[in-house]
Amino acid sequence: MTESSGESARLWVAPELPGVDLLRARYVRRVFIPHTHPTFVIAGITEGVEVFRHRGSLERAGAGGLALINPDVPHTGRAGVPEGWAYGALYPAADVVDAVAAEVIGLRGSAWFAEPVVHDPVAVRLVGQVLAAVEERQALAADSLLRIAVARLLRTAGGARPQHVVRDAGARLAARAREELLARMTDPPTLDELARALDTGPFALLRAFRTRYGMPPHAWLTDARVRRARELLDVGVRPAEAAVAVGFTDQSHLHRHFHRSVGVTPGAYQRARRVRQPSHGRARTYKNDLGPTA
Repeated sequence: MTESSGESARLWVAPELPGVDLLRARYVRRVFIPHTHPTFVIAGITEGVEVFRHRGSLERAGAGGLALINPDVPHTGRAGVPEGWAYGALYPAADVVDAVAAEVIGLRGSAWFAEPVVHDPVAVRLVGQVLAAVEERQALAADSLLRIAVARLLRTAGGARPQHVVRDAGARLAARAREELLARMTDPPTLDELARALDTGPFALLRAFRTRYGMPPHAWLTDARVRRARELLDVGVRPAEAAVAVGFTDQSHLHRHFHRSVGVTPGAYQRARRVRQPSHGRARTYKNDLGPTA
């Protein structure tokens, strides 16, 4: 748990819900930079208003509403009213949501939320009940309520993931730039160097990359570094070592960007990943994929 100036956040995992991250938070001045998650985000607002940019639009989710973010979709986050906002959130892996979708709506393939904001106080209460059941170590209740919540939202706001076919030259250019940035994460080229390596102009590359990935190359690289740092923290790498391994200058550099993307500090995040061992076996290891798929 992190707390400062009326703000608090707890991001954790539990063996009761494999494949799902959990969050309780209250933010007032927190501003989230453009970032992505490898999982779905189901955030039920209980107080105040959250404002976030999503696919070019500014969205507002107030009390009784949910912010629904699909995997690898860039978004931001900030308070929409002076008192900030409070919420509980579930971060289920894609295969968790896909399994529910296959059973309740007969979907074969990848699930997707069509709307970034829905007003559904019942679903908000279900999210809170999932978190409470996990905190009380009620595995059956937590698993059941999670599936009920996801099923409800899939029926009202879900469907099949839109097919994305990379055909134009701009999309191919962006994908090549992404691969180059991944290969040189700790020593990235300048925009001009990257453009020259790809035989294009800097502004053409900027336009193509933003169109394909929803943010410019430098913002995407920061997000990719944070996601890679999460992987390293998950397996026990110390924050200072993780910072250098992903290309940040030092631990404070990682701390700043990590906090603005994840909402908690790297140390708090790592401590929360040390889940207790379930009685039937070894707790799972939580890892994240890196970056949006090309």
